[in-house]
Amino acid sequence: MVDPERVEAVRASMPPDGDIADLADIFGLLGDPGRLRLLTSLLEAGELCVCDLAASTGLNESSVSHALRLLRAHRVVQVRRAGRMSYYRLADSHVRLLLDLGLQHTGHTIALHVEDHREQ
Repeated sequence: MVDPERVEAVRASMPPDGDIADLADIFGLLGDPGRLRLLTSLLEAGELCVCDLAASTGLNESSVSHALRLLRAHRVVQVRRAGRMSYYRLADSHVRLLLDLGLQHTGHTIALHVEDHREQ
C-alpha cells in the first residue's frame, strides 16, 4: 500500500455490509427507466393513483402496479387508500433528494457532453 494510514481510515469509516447491500438495492431500483418515470411523476405531482401514473408515464396499469409493489417493499413510495382508490407518493425527503440530485447531475453531465461535442 502507498498510504496505509489513509487506507485504514477509509476502512474504519466504511458503512456495514448490510447498509451497503441496502444502498445497492435502492440504486438497483432506480436503475430501471420505467420505475424512474414513476418516481419522477410522483416528484412532480406529489401524489397520484395507479391509473394516473400509467397515463403520465405511458406504462400499462399492470406494469405500474408491479413497479409500485417493488418500490413500496423497499420503502421508496408510500400508499394512501381512499375507498377503492390507492394514491402513491414518495416515501420521504431522502427519496426526493436522491431524485433531485440525480436529475441535476444528469443535466450537468449532458451539458458537459454537449460542450465536448462542440469542441470536436
